[in-house]
Amino acid sequence: MELALIRSLMDKSFYDDHRGYKCPDRLFSKDVRKIKKVVDNAMTKYSRDVTPDEVEALFMSSNFGLTTAQKQAFGDLFVKIKKEKPLGADIASDVLSKLFRQIIGEDIANIGFEYVNGSLSSLEPIRNIISKHNDDFLPILNVEWEDLSIESIMAKNSLETQWGFNIPSLTRKVEGINAGHLIMVGARSNTGKTSFHASLLAGPNGFARQGAKCVVLCNEEAAHRVSMRYLSSASGFKKEDITANKDAVWNSWKDLRKNIKIVDSIGQDMSWVEAVCRTYNPDVVVVDIGDKFATQAGFARPDEALKANAIHAREIAKRHNCAVFYMSQLSAEAEGRVQLNQSMMEGSKTGKASEADLMLLLAKNPSEGTTEGVQEGEDGIRHIVLAKNKLSGWHGRVTCEFDFETGRFGA
Repeated sequence: MELALIRSLMDKSFYDDHRGYKCPDRLFSKDVRKIKKVVDNAMTKYSRDVTPDEVEALFMSSNFGLTTAQKQAFGDLFVKIKKEKPLGADIASDVLSKLFRQIIGEDIANIGFEYVNGSLSSLEPIRNIISKHNDDFLPILNVEWEDLSIESIMAKNSLETQWGFNIPSLTRKVEGINAGHLIMVGARSNTGKTSFHASLLAGPNGFARQGAKCVVLCNEEAAHRVSMRYLSSASGFKKEDITANKDAVWNSWKDLRKNIKIVDSIGQDMSWVEAVCRTYNPDVVVVDIGDKFATQAGFARPDEALKANAIHAREIAKRHNCAVFYMSQLSAEAEGRVQLNQSMMEGSKTGKASEADLMLLLAKNPSEGTTEGVQEGEDGIRHIVLAKNKLSGWHGRVTCEFDFETGRFGA
């Protein structure tokens, strides 16, 4: 390999790109190092490409003192060099870069031993290495830039909606979602968060009925209770009527259930969520509740952990080509209010909102008191506030109806 590198260094353009400390003599063995010095001198003096024959002539004319055995050894070395083909410029550059980094690593290791032995007490040698060679440790990139032709831009944006919403008032403002989107959904308790995603996925013309492979990861309500919401939303029957209408329920559920997977995810984190996506390749993922997948270790404040969690959720959506619904609680500030905003996301300042492509905040009309567990005056009206919308740009509030018996959201 070192002979092929020497052959590559005989090209003036390649030599100029890698001269000096980027290609130190100690990269090469003792005898090859002497030949490289001749190449260095030739490039400085003649400033052009040189051939192996020319380098050999310069070497032999500059070393009259060589013994017969040494002349024979170098002669054999030049024969091998002449047989070598120059490496491609990109490959040769990569090889030199890796060898150079190994040498720098050795230098740093030797300095480390001096620290251990007490012969060095200043960090200046390390600073000098970092200052001098920092740019040489940047990653080698092969960026595939976006096609900015009008046709390409229009074609890609025409595919923005892969899975359509099944709530007419919402669809008029945001037609639907696509792979790579992070959708934040926030609501106060007892507003219908779980029923909301059950209706979007399993309800009439929901994502699962459109053919999307859906995964629901629940760590708040038990998985069997979430499954019941999905069964009711899919069939249109409330829990008490399912047994009596088993055939009708089965006809609406038997094919749909192939596109829906539900699992209890208590105690799991967002890395586990990513592993699920890597293994099962879903089109739509619901994390309910998203904040409970956050890891607190290593963060000074809870909002920092939640922001990191939201960033991870967004990366999962983009990396694994799926849409992620991140279900979240709203803070007490949202209680009894219809006009909601991003700052009401519980436990987060702006971290979660900053990562979302679409933020849907659910509200219901205010009511007072309870009767047998049902709020007095509570109606089926639900308000969906589009607090952040990078998909269509429209922000505001739409209204829909919620059937709490079947768990369906609709017109």
